[in-house]
Amino acid sequence: MQLLIQNARLRGRDALVDIAVDGGHIVAVAPSLDNSADTVIDAAGKLVSPAFVDTHIHLDKVNIFDSCEKNEAGTLFGAIELIWARKAKYTVEDILERSEPVVQMGIQNGTLTMRTHVDVDTIGGLMPMKGILALREKYRNAMDLQVIAFPQEGIYKDPGCDKLMWEAMEMGATIVGGMPANENSPEDSLKHVKLCFDIAEKYDADIDMHVDETLDPFYRTLEMVADETIRRGWQGRVTAGHTCALGAYDDHYAAYLIEKCAKAQVHFVSNPVTNLIVQGREYGQKLTPRGITRVKQLLEAGCLVSFGQDCVNDAFYPFGNADMLEVANISAHTMQMSMPDEIEKIYDMMTTDGAKILRLEQYGTEVGCRANLVVLDTEDVRSAIRLQPARLYVIRDGRIIATTENRRSLYL
Repeated sequence: MQLLIQNARLRGRDALVDIAVDGGHIVAVAPSLDNSADTVIDAAGKLVSPAFVDTHIHLDKVNIFDSCEKNEAGTLFGAIELIWARKAKYTVEDILERSEPVVQMGIQNGTLTMRTHVDVDTIGGLMPMKGILALREKYRNAMDLQVIAFPQEGIYKDPGCDKLMWEAMEMGATIVGGMPANENSPEDSLKHVKLCFDIAEKYDADIDMHVDETLDPFYRTLEMVADETIRRGWQGRVTAGHTCALGAYDDHYAAYLIEKCAKAQVHFVSNPVTNLIVQGREYGQKLTPRGITRVKQLLEAGCLVSFGQDCVNDAFYPFGNADMLEVANISAHTMQMSMPDEIEKIYDMMTTDGAKILRLEQYGTEVGCRANLVVLDTEDVRSAIRLQPARLYVIRDGRIIATTENRRSLYL
């Protein structure tokens, strides 16, 4: 036997169990297993969870805060514009130097899958993609990286980007990104959406777009995405990130659109840590909107919803440490999810529901699942989100790849 975790506490079970792992997969879950193993962990009643899933991050941009101009306006488009000069200087080595510490932090914090958006445009060309593909290869035995070709500068607004999007998929990107609101007209936004679906059809790829990341209810590209999803038969394969404008729509249109998105089986990823910072700056000292999409209504409609770290120490967001428990805590506050069942759902968003959005196979703590697990120094989900405790063991395919010793001393 490869690994035996004794006295583990699993969600949904009253009694402690042992977890037997062999060949990188869970082969037994039961009380007091009588198995010998190469490695034995005594969880001592601590919570054992499937490894965390970060459904939305930008690894090509991380850790540029100190090497680019400061975002004095504090806005989304202010950040996009001020990183142009920095992006033009990217190299593979530069991207690796900045992104590796974030991946390593993520692993240490119990995250073993990340879906990363990677800029594709005429400013940086395909250099960001080259850097992140090198990162994916370097960490393939420790972190699963899903790579999105992301046209942040627009496609028709950035002539030549359309060709680069096709090339990015040929290079090794596996998911088609988009940002249809960043075009010069609704007509171009619709063309943007259609081209992304054309590429997805060609490569049989999922789609994950930044959609209406604004508080301006004028922007209506989410409906374009939902309509095209149904038209192309891509139900269950499309994710809409941010969707801040959905929170700004009038209730009647929002309800109509949420129903349409549920029919299209569009998934949603909210990114509260960044959107709390960059959205609503124009409101000044007035009561500022959170900039968060209508999470509870989406959940009530049956949509899958998750959240991501999004940004780490960059022009958009000067904080972040690749800790999904920290993001969960902030998300619970901004989404006002504090009831017991809501707290459990917050935890689902970065585990089981996030895994469904990313279409991960063999994910979980049941027999047959990959043994991608984290042992937390706490006994329940609420305490995990509240305290963000030590990740005592992080396990990848049955192999311990990170540990944390939780030692504290208090002298009074």
